[in-house]
Amino acid sequence: MSTAAAVVVYGATGHTGRFIVSELRKRGFAVVISGRDAAQLEALAAEWGDVTVRPATVDDANSLDRALSGAAAVINCAGPFAVTGGPVVEAALRAAIPYVDVAAEIEANVSTFADHAEAARKAGTPVVPAMAFYGGLGDLLVTAAMGEWTAADEVHVAYGLSSWHPTAGTRAAGQVSHERRGGRRLRFADGALQYHDDKAAQQEWLFPEPLGRRTVFAEFTMADVVTVPSHLAVPAVTTYMTVEAAGDLAGADTPAPEPVDALGRSDQTFVVDVLVRAGGVERRATARGQDIYAVTAPLAVEAVQRILAGHTRTTGGVASAGAMFDAADFLRALAPHVSVELPH
Repeated sequence: MSTAAAVVVYGATGHTGRFIVSELRKRGFAVVISGRDAAQLEALAAEWGDVTVRPATVDDANSLDRALSGAAAVINCAGPFAVTGGPVVEAALRAAIPYVDVAAEIEANVSTFADHAEAARKAGTPVVPAMAFYGGLGDLLVTAAMGEWTAADEVHVAYGLSSWHPTAGTRAAGQVSHERRGGRRLRFADGALQYHDDKAAQQEWLFPEPLGRRTVFAEFTMADVVTVPSHLAVPAVTTYMTVEAAGDLAGADTPAPEPVDALGRSDQTFVVDVLVRAGGVERRATARGQDIYAVTAPLAVEAVQRILAGHTRTTGGVASAGAMFDAADFLRALAPHVSVELPH
């Protein structure tokens, strides 16, 4: 297979990686699958039949260069991104191809902006971190809700998940983040990320129907606290999580997601409810869908498709979803995977 216009999926054998490969193939992309386990990659290639296998490890820059050679873009799905993000971004910059990842790790996303912004800008190469359910979708909703506003007093992103059966990758990434923080918690307030030891507080959040009023953990901090302030003037970003989903995530015996339909999705449903306030005025945006891991695939692949077609708001550098794309148009393009309600 020619890989002249192929998209490399690094971490293709993982749960989210498989959804992304399927979405790329559905849209007609040639696909190179990569990662550290050559045997697993070959087994998947036999299953799919129309992908190219190029094993690579993040501690071997030459192997990454071979994996990306001649490709059009790379999507990094291999967590923990604290380990994989830097090496794969650097390989993408050497290859002069766009980089997209699906990192939910807050510190890894901070590092991508801090460590690679200048090199990506000079190279004129787009780098889009957190192009996923956490970080990317919330950022797009916030940006669309703000519309012509360039600043807001506060941003709230509430996650209403019917359940959260974490993958092995989610658990590994969470452990890395926990260790990097020394067990402390994070908030984004007064224009900065702040570490703290406050106990997690609960409150009520009135989600749109059919979810309705639910108890949530306030300051259940997710990657939106990195993506949103990276391009919007907001001094406070708070994220919330339904207590049932947070309990699932914390449970050591919570099983991994199980497919219930032909697309391989689990029966988990979600509502992401965004509220922005500025000068006493409120605006709201909402997204609904099924399976937070599966829905990451159309988010990441739509991003790559738009970058390669030149449908972006910036041509190079590190940028979040809301800064890189027309947020409202992008969200509408996610149908039927995601249904959205935006301010008129």
